[in-house]
Amino acid sequence: MFRYLPLKCPLTLVLLASTQAMAAQIAVSPQQSLQAAIDASQSGDQLVLEAGTYQGNFVIDKPLTLTGSNGVVLDGNGADSTLTLKSDGITVENLKIQNWGDDLTELDAGIFVGREATGAVIQNNYFQGTTSGIWVDATKDIRILSNKIEGNLDIRSQDRGNGIHLYAVGGALVKDNEVWHTRDGIYIDTSNGNELISNYLHDLRYGVHYMYSYSNKVIDNHTKNTRTGYALMQSKHLTVVNNRSEDDQNYGILMNFITNSRVEQNHVMGVQTGRNPHLRQGSNAISGAEGKALFMYNSVFNEIVSNQFNESDLGIHLTAGSEDNVISGNTFISNKEQVKYVSNRKQDWSKDGRGNYWSDYLGWDMNDDGIGDTHYEPNDGVDKLLWKYPAVKVLLNSPAVETLRWVQRQFPVLKSPGVFDSAPLMNSPFDSNGALVDQQGQRKQTQAASEELTQR
Repeated sequence: MFRYLPLKCPLTLVLLASTQAMAAQIAVSPQQSLQAAIDASQSGDQLVLEAGTYQGNFVIDKPLTLTGSNGVVLDGNGADSTLTLKSDGITVENLKIQNWGDDLTELDAGIFVGREATGAVIQNNYFQGTTSGIWVDATKDIRILSNKIEGNLDIRSQDRGNGIHLYAVGGALVKDNEVWHTRDGIYIDTSNGNELISNYLHDLRYGVHYMYSYSNKVIDNHTKNTRTGYALMQSKHLTVVNNRSEDDQNYGILMNFITNSRVEQNHVMGVQTGRNPHLRQGSNAISGAEGKALFMYNSVFNEIVSNQFNESDLGIHLTAGSEDNVISGNTFISNKEQVKYVSNRKQDWSKDGRGNYWSDYLGWDMNDDGIGDTHYEPNDGVDKLLWKYPAVKVLLNSPAVETLRWVQRQFPVLKSPGVFDSAPLMNSPFDSNGALVDQQGQRKQTQAASEELTQR
């Protein structure tokens, strides 16, 4: 029977020292077979690749480090995955990986990470190909750091892979990566307890795409020129803090069946179809589309606090029972339409006597406490009539419509249920640089965001 020895046992220390002594740094040239060098290496070795192109499909099935430098290229010959990881303790760094297969069904990828590759580290690599750059299949505790992943614009968006595809993973850290021209930047499916931090995702379908994933953190990411910056779907307990959406087309943040999540101190700006350069082309334009800074569909029990939803076609659109959410401390500035709320229930968008800042609020503050003395109501019954019957918009400025609005103002009993803000803010809680400030005008960071960022 085997007996496990404590770490301080002399025999254990000797074995550890022996293992470390056997690890070697091995130079590999393009004239050699890279797969043969991998097969001949020992656990813990570092293979240092000399400049040149290494063609083939390579498999690493033992703990080792594969290191490149400028001019080192792994070329997959247009088939399968260029590199497959099948062991724990693998690091892949400083490589250019290109020309892998284009079969989405077979999960072709620049690097395919098998479930055996616990704790793998993929860092400082450049990927260029048609299907997924990095596909992670049920792997635990992977680190994907500071990579650049470029897709293929010659292929239709739906036929490309995702930049980083995480399936059934846990404990992943995806940080400081840049992804463009793939289908989605980072796609996460059925994966719990992961962190996406400080990634730049641009010129894509979706920047971040969540499906059926719980207890994930999305912090300090930046999306630009996507169709949807952050597509959060069928997930719970998400922490979405201090992210930026810039000039995305349809949605800055989309929440579809999201519950018990926190969306805080995010900056969403310019969600307008016409501002996205890819969508000015006639073939890509979507007739009648309106950009929504925040869209919520059947999402409940969430906290939407201290965000900026500015300069978009529509500030916030709620539908399909998106109720019982806390919406407070946000700014809605210079949106063509501030709110679209499709429901028959009244909602007060304030908490503890503090509502939101609305750039079109015309109320006053007689006691100078920073809170408007009259409610802010973004919509009335006429707006709902126009949502239900869009053809009526041709009469928008007609005497008949203006008369309806006047009647509603004079006889409030005729008002239909909708959104109101009982404590609208007189001033934006953000300074001119987009930093959150307190009532004395001092910069501050929400405690939750500070704790998250400090851990990194």
